[in-house]
Amino acid sequence: MGKNLTSREEDYSKWYNELVTKADLAENSGVRGCMVIKPYGYAIWEKMQAQLDKMFKETGHKNAYFPLFIPKSYFSKEASHVDGFAKECAVVTHYRLKNAEDGSGIVVDETAKLEEELIVRPTSETIIWDTYRKWIQSYRDLPLLINQWANVVRWEMRTRLFLRTSEFLWQEGHTAHETKAEAIEEAEKMMNVYANFAESFMAIPVIKGTKTASERFAGALETYCIEALMQDGKALQAGTSHFLGQNFAKAFDVKFANKEGKQDYVWATSWGVSTRLMGALIMTHSDDNGLVLPPKLAPEQVVIVPIYRNEEQKNAIAEVANQIKTLLNKNNISVNFDNRDTYKPGWKFNEYELKGVPIRLVIGPNDLEKKTVELSRRDTLAKQTIPLDHVLDVIQKTLDSIQKNLYERALNYRNNHITLVDTYADFKNLLETKGGFLSAHWDGTPETEERIKEETKATIRCVPIDNTLESGICIYSGKPSTQRVLFAKAY
Repeated sequence: MGKNLTSREEDYSKWYNELVTKADLAENSGVRGCMVIKPYGYAIWEKMQAQLDKMFKETGHKNAYFPLFIPKSYFSKEASHVDGFAKECAVVTHYRLKNAEDGSGIVVDETAKLEEELIVRPTSETIIWDTYRKWIQSYRDLPLLINQWANVVRWEMRTRLFLRTSEFLWQEGHTAHETKAEAIEEAEKMMNVYANFAESFMAIPVIKGTKTASERFAGALETYCIEALMQDGKALQAGTSHFLGQNFAKAFDVKFANKEGKQDYVWATSWGVSTRLMGALIMTHSDDNGLVLPPKLAPEQVVIVPIYRNEEQKNAIAEVANQIKTLLNKNNISVNFDNRDTYKPGWKFNEYELKGVPIRLVIGPNDLEKKTVELSRRDTLAKQTIPLDHVLDVIQKTLDSIQKNLYERALNYRNNHITLVDTYADFKNLLETKGGFLSAHWDGTPETEERIKEETKATIRCVPIDNTLESGICIYSGKPSTQRVLFAKAY
């Protein structure tokens, strides 16, 4: 199975596109701008989904499901929200097809025009807040902590598998609270849940921060985010959590009777991550040999490849391999014993290296005699021979070691690509030569932010949560600044 991947150094974008398809993660579909997530790619997403869902439920949230279609009039109720999404919306205008009278094929039945057009869900705030009006009457109904797993459509002209497609999968949390403080606490809590997931399971270090006013979610008063850095020096927004204030509650008249018996509008949040995380996972860890997966999210953590010359050896090796598989499965380690005789061992080695399986075990006739097995780890490609009676212990420790190594490797890269910049000339030079996050003073105005973006394509990724106040001079305008922000080119 020849990989023949373009190297990252030669063409990072081409390397990514080739890897996604050759590792059997996803492919372009017959619908322009949409993707087919293949079983191996979806298995990774399922592991992400399962862990996130567990974390959401541990923090008190429950799952529900809301309609795919949203009446157009709902969007007009929150002005900044419709401004933010209007150009990305797909609109349903008719509900029936018919055969053309001239026999040329199927056409839209013009008599089946909807009284009100329906928007294919780009995000669910409007339909959910219309629903919450019926669910919330009193402070006893609060907090309302709801999440949904769904698909959304945001029409895109230039697409890339996982990173930007017209339809994608995600989760979106929507919560209602009695007080402003509780809603802000919720938004910050979910940002921290996302950061914990990214670092503990995806092995991706992230920077927590807030967005500038121009980069906030449409309709939010504050957007909290986690930002990750890819191997090509570009940033990727890995999750967002929004404090919506009372904007949507007022737009949809969601009131409650407070403890004093007075009517008040609820306070709201929304938060979400999507299959974009798949792109982050691929670009953070993978190499020129293929995918590299952190063990906690790998569909197959261990693959066993047998090497034999005759039927007797095949059967003897299979017996040992199945014993190992049973032992590992009992200890919650996922194993694939690849006993296909239609492919040679070398082909299998190549396949599982490309697919990023963390550990490969090889058992041959000599291993049977010595009661050993050869272990190869995907992150370093290092090999070692281990006794059969130590297999479980060594594999458990190796999986932990790979998970830790991937995080530390990504952290070192990220930390080496955060650069303090004090002049606009240095800023522009470093963007082209080094990339990464540039920590620079900004005067706080949207005008300066927009000019830097127009001239360099770099955006303010976030104002870091752990920022300390520091007097300085804006790199662009020369005006006073009170703190540094992080700029980067981004996906």
